[in-house]
Amino acid sequence: MPLTCIIVDDEPLAVRLLETFVNKTPELELLASFTDSVEAINAVKQQAPNLLFLDIQMPDLNGMELAHMIPQETRIIFTTAFKEYAFESYEVSALDFLLKPIRYNKFLAAIEKARQWFSLTPQMPPSHPPHRGKPSAQEASPTGGGLVGALGASVFLRVDGEYRQIQLARLLYVSGMKDYVMFYMDDEPRPLITHLTMKAVEEMLPAEQFMRVNRSYIVALEKIRSVDRNDCIYIGKEIIRVTDAYREAFLAYLNSKFPGGK
Repeated sequence: MPLTCIIVDDEPLAVRLLETFVNKTPELELLASFTDSVEAINAVKQQAPNLLFLDIQMPDLNGMELAHMIPQETRIIFTTAFKEYAFESYEVSALDFLLKPIRYNKFLAAIEKARQWFSLTPQMPPSHPPHRGKPSAQEASPTGGGLVGALGASVFLRVDGEYRQIQLARLLYVSGMKDYVMFYMDDEPRPLITHLTMKAVEEMLPAEQFMRVNRSYIVALEKIRSVDRNDCIYIGKEIIRVTDAYREAFLAYLNSKFPGGK
């Protein structure tokens, strides 16, 4: 069943481009398009689409303001020409952030994130295998439902009702969406999704090997291919932005590896 969506952008050309992308993507069904954000409010509330493609800088009612008025079940993919809004998008739990001019491959990557989000099991209650001795901090934590425990260079995760042991050497990066976390492995076609918080993952992973670079991503430092002048990390098939709150620590790491470099 396709994901329903609504487009809101005050630029008609931007709307038409997104309509073209949606129409050639079988996983999507377009419900409506709007160039007026005020007019869009009632439609979004009444139809409650799965996805809202939302521009940020608009007259009367901007995208950030509208984001606080939509149904909770609707996920936002921001579309904007201003990368400085990226950090704010995490504040409203946006599913993704597409920087204009938008390329179709980036659009498809955002749709894949959306598909993964909506395919998540609604409820995955915490469960732990028998354990001898005192539990670790993560095992005892009420927020660590997806984590079973760590064993040296590997960790156990509860995925799709079963326990999976993953090798940290294979982990590329971790992406969080509210109470779910996706573990992207270098030899897995799809991420491993578990009910867990980013805070619990950050505490679980060795700090010398993994670093949080924004509210929604933790990266494996040795897996980074490159870092551009805009502090965007290229890792696996993903481009991850380092936000202001984490930039100082990340740059310190880079300087320790490449003195006098970045």
